Amino acid sequence: MARDHLNIPGGARNALEHALNARDAGIMDMVKRAIQHRQVMLAFQPVVQAQAMDRVAFHEGLIRVLDDTGRVIPAGEFITTVEETEYGRLLDCIALEKGLHELSRVPTLRLSINMSARSIGYKKWMRTLTRGLSQDPTVAERLILEITEHSAMLVPELVVNFMNELRSKGIAFAIDDFGAGYTALRHFKEFDFDILKIDGEFAKGIARDPDNQVLVGAMVSIAEQFDMFTVAEFVESKEDADCLVTLGVNCLQGYYFAAPTVSPPWRDDENKRFA
Repeated sequence: MARDHLNIPGGARNALEHALNARDAGIMDMVKRAIQHRQVMLAFQPVVQAQAMDRVAFHEGLIRVLDDTGRVIPAGEFITTVEETEYGRLLDCIALEKGLHELSRVPTLRLSINMSARSIGYKKWMRTLTRGLSQDPTVAERLILEITEHSAMLVPELVVNFMNELRSKGIAFAIDDFGAGYTALRHFKEFDFDILKIDGEFAKGIARDPDNQVLVGAMVSIAEQFDMFTVAEFVESKEDADCLVTLGVNCLQGYYFAAPTVSPPWRDDENKRFA
């Protein structure tokens, strides 16, 4: 929010600033406590194949924290506040650590994990990755790292070098929230992402939105030109799913197929085996 440009009288502006600062401080405290008490987890959501919607292409591991009441808090409620702080980097480390552990436990799993470009070069994050790959080298080819378009554009040259180094180990990369803000088009050749994840705002209600249909069609064409496959996020209805398939999107993700869950189906299978 561009707070300095709000057309609000001085007293009201000060009150708003105070409320926003108090909210941000509360979020920071919640995340800090969750990290300290190891109350950070991943929620898993399937990404399905558009041409065979009963088949899962991979899962995304979405960061979650517990608040003081034990409620699971989704990333949308805290990540913007913490992503530019040390806590944001620590959350990236925890997400990676938990994702690598899950990949090692489940040999058939392919998993994407979110990270910020701000974590590139962060020693603790790199140590976490190195340790995970040394313990089980097979996880590299099943790991996808998702970097948001906005984050990638902050340090494009650093992202390119980082991707080239890790791609040699078998790790794949997705550009997340594509179309949400900054344009990375002029860097596409250098970035060489494997997956383009179309921002969910373009997918919601797309069956009844001709403008978004044109935009998504253009994104699909861009992805095809650069040998990337596409994922549409936030798919919430059959008509939107069918429309996205018609537009040529390769994979779909959203509540229409499954909500993120901290108890994924492969853990249920394990519990049944050992019951």
